[in-house]
Amino acid sequence: MRPAPARRHVLTRLGGAMALAGLAAAAAAQPAARRSARNPQAEAFVEVQAQKVLSVLADRSLSVAQKQQAFRRLIDQIADVPKITNFVLGKYARTITPAERARFNPVFRAYAENVYQSRISEFRGETLKVTGSVARTAGDVVVASLVLGGGRDPIPVSWRVLGGGVAWKVVDVQIRGVWLAITQQQDFVSTIDNAGGDISVLIAQLQRNSRT
Repeated sequence: MRPAPARRHVLTRLGGAMALAGLAAAAAAQPAARRSARNPQAEAFVEVQAQKVLSVLADRSLSVAQKQQAFRRLIDQIADVPKITNFVLGKYARTITPAERARFNPVFRAYAENVYQSRISEFRGETLKVTGSVARTAGDVVVASLVLGGGRDPIPVSWRVLGGGVAWKVVDVQIRGVWLAITQQQDFVSTIDNAGGDISVLIAQLQRNSRT
């Protein structure tokens, strides 16, 4: 039985093609009649909310614990946590029992917060600039951005958001070409498959990773 990938294994896979290339691929996969060039409302949401996240992580007046608490509050405000939690289970979202889900949800949330905060913390003290968006459908938009500053080349980060008007929620983030939730889904499904469909193996692994 192959063990579930450790958190650091997930992070090492976060490299590869530039995020704008992924944005173009997402657009190409949609029929032209179902997509539009840009969605200003989704772009405005990302520009404001993503900058809030960067600012919290860059705030030197906050302790580590205070940053974690502030980050969690922002996640509740800007991300669709239930949808992400369901998505990362892939095919097993249809077969997980209520008892297993009650165990999985808080464990995954703690694990995901650690991963997202670790990745986004790389950009602390910097500025986010939205560079465009592609509407996959009317309520499904990929917003492209660049993280600027720090004496480095701009870092491309894309945000997939669902909603409409002024009501949007983030469901995935692409950093340096890799979508975090998609990567997690691939790893999680593989882990459960290798455990013969036993979701408790994944839960136990995430618990260990969240404590490291």
